[in-house]
Formats: sequence, C-alpha cells, structure tokens
Amino acid sequence: MTRMATTLSKKKSDVCEVKFVNETQVKLVQKQMIDEEIAFHLAETFKILSDPTRVRVLFALSKAELCVCDLSQLLKMQDPAISHHLRLLRALNLVKYRKEGRMAYYSLDDDHIETLFGQGLEHVKENWVAEKEDR
Repeated sequence: MTRMATTLSKKKSDVCEVKFVNETQVKLVQKQMIDEEIAFHLAETFKILSDPTRVRVLFALSKAELCVCDLSQLLKMQDPAISHHLRLLRALNLVKYRKEGRMAYYSLDDDHIETLFGQGLEHVKENWVAEKEDR
C-alpha cells in the first residue's frame, strides 16, 4: 500500500458505512420541511449576502441609519456603487429607506435581519478565532 493510500484509509469516513434510514426521524422532519419556493427565497437571501461589500453595508446599517453619502465615505466607494448594492438589498427586503427632505436614509428592514446578520457574524468570529488559534 502506498503512503497516500495508508493515510486515506486511516481517516474517519464522513458518510455512513451501512444503509439505515431512521423512519421516525425522517417523518418528523418531513412534516416540518419547508417547501421549494421558501427554500429558493432563503437561498436568494444568502446568495445576496455572499458579497463582502453588501456584508459591510449591512454591518454599517446595523450600527446606524445612514445615507448613500455616509456609506460611500465609510466604505471608500462611489455613490453609484453603493446605490447598486442598496438596490439589491432592498429588492430582498433586507434594507429599507425613508426620505427626509432630499435625503434618503437607509436602515435594516427589521429585527430579523439584525438577528440573522448578528448570528452569522458571531459564528464566523468564533470559527475564525478557533482556526487562527489552531495555526
């Protein structure tokens, strides 16, 4: 056996070694399973969050209500680029805006967005710190 084959055979398998379906668990989850349309919309939400700039915009808006000019200066980007990201975030109801005179102020759409973002950030920080310590 080669050295590579030996190494691979010693690793734990991350799949079942036998076929056994726990019907009780499957039925329990099946009753609660989300439908395809909901799954699609949730995937779209996560997809829109896959852009680091949009993540930074959401982070900023989790701290304060800001206008496009504020976000542009904060993120060192042009107004049209910030507007583009905000338009995408608005399309999925992740952010909202309110007009005050000629100014448009953006904020997170609701508490769900803040919770989703906060938990995601906490998860990443915990794992990133753990990975950093393992190095």
